[in-house]
Amino acid sequence: MQHQSTSTVAILLSTYNGAAYLPEQLDSLAAQTCRDWVIYASDDGSQDDTVAILHDYQRRLGKERLVILKGPRQGFAANFLATLKHANGRADFFAFCDQDDFWEPEKLERGLSWAQRQEEDLPALYCSRTRLIDAEGRAIGYSPLFRRAPSFANALVQSIAGGNTMLFNARTAALLCLTPQHVPIISHDWWAYIVVTGCGGEVHYDEQPSIGYRQHGNNLIGSNSSVRDRLVRLQRMLKGTFRHWNDVNLDAISHLRHHLTSENQRILELFGNARRAPLHRKLQLISQSGVYRQTLPGNLGLVAATLIQRL
Repeated sequence: MQHQSTSTVAILLSTYNGAAYLPEQLDSLAAQTCRDWVIYASDDGSQDDTVAILHDYQRRLGKERLVILKGPRQGFAANFLATLKHANGRADFFAFCDQDDFWEPEKLERGLSWAQRQEEDLPALYCSRTRLIDAEGRAIGYSPLFRRAPSFANALVQSIAGGNTMLFNARTAALLCLTPQHVPIISHDWWAYIVVTGCGGEVHYDEQPSIGYRQHGNNLIGSNSSVRDRLVRLQRMLKGTFRHWNDVNLDAISHLRHHLTSENQRILELFGNARRAPLHRKLQLISQSGVYRQTLPGNLGLVAATLIQRL
């Protein structure tokens, strides 16, 4: 069964000391060609003018179009999931939204045009490449372009798209809301990619950007596109950060294991076994699991991480 042509979208906006760029982002949301939306803005304890700005826009848009919530103050990922749990059941589709980006007018419409064609009872996730902008909003490049198919085997070792590009259906929302409150996750977007692919859903990676992803000094997560970003990733791997992220993700997905397809349960088990195996068995088990990153350098890094016990 597929959706009707009009569908309500819950825009899940996480804010924290975002006064500098928030008005521009809210203006871009209000200018969407898709008109059937409600913004759920969850503020995580801002000490600047963020909350005042939200209330100003709420007066302009109406309380039924902009709902203001108090976040759990446990970091951005927990705030996004708390906002989703509040909005769950109130919309047909959901879109994560960062406070400092800029959405092009057709951003929601592009996501919906794909998502509305998917089966309602299967998880579906739309995501895309981004156009990078500087603090003043000038175009400075693009996020990496990934061409290999999205899959659970990829999601276990790589997050391919920013949450700020994501739009997903009610089935995806229901699965994400099963995340136990006490279980930490690394990032809401990586987690969404893992859950949707793991549970046999569809992921569509759109090569055409429809947001301006702002790069500035206060970014929690950068674009991962520069040489410097790649060096930072190498440093994280050597320090064991990548291994820690995998520990957290594998613990989190274990709570949803019975929702995974049988094939993905097999991949998960092989990947877990590879991480615990003696060195002479690691590469063989990694190969059997089929996990992969999107690029050749990424896959070489995966092999290196395996060999130096940082997987």
